[in-house]
Amino acid sequence: MSSANQNDATIPNSGNSTWRRLIVYAAVLLVVFLVGLVPMWLKSRTYARDRDAAQSSLQISNLQNLLANSAIDSRRGEYEPARQAASDFFTKLGSEMTRGSDSVFNDAQRDVLRPMFDKRDDTITLLARSDPASADRLVDLYTKYRQAIASAPPR
Repeated sequence: MSSANQNDATIPNSGNSTWRRLIVYAAVLLVVFLVGLVPMWLKSRTYARDRDAAQSSLQISNLQNLLANSAIDSRRGEYEPARQAASDFFTKLGSEMTRGSDSVFNDAQRDVLRPMFDKRDDTITLLARSDPASADRLVDLYTKYRQAIASAPPR
């Protein structure tokens, strides 16, 4: 009977040590996994920030290009493409302004850009009438837009 008691006593110990060994292996595996994951996660966060900054800059440049195209087309007497570009500019600028804190513009820039909408209808009407004065109006808007985006760095 004593040998049976010894076998019963060693079986739980060998099972217990196997579980301990598995837990240690799992803990080591987890540590190794985290040692590889954390630097990659930090690097991906940095790249995501850089990507978001590039996309914001691209959005600002695209808006500027729309307004510049409109001014050039108007100066050349191509009023319909100029009207379409001006309309796209005001539409995209308006949607960007309504995004609030998610906008590519910071608060100071939005405050400077907001008065540009006061001239929107008049400018588009001048373009629709093929009025040569629309070119000067668009150049003024372009200058104000450039000053606005240069007034404060984007977020």
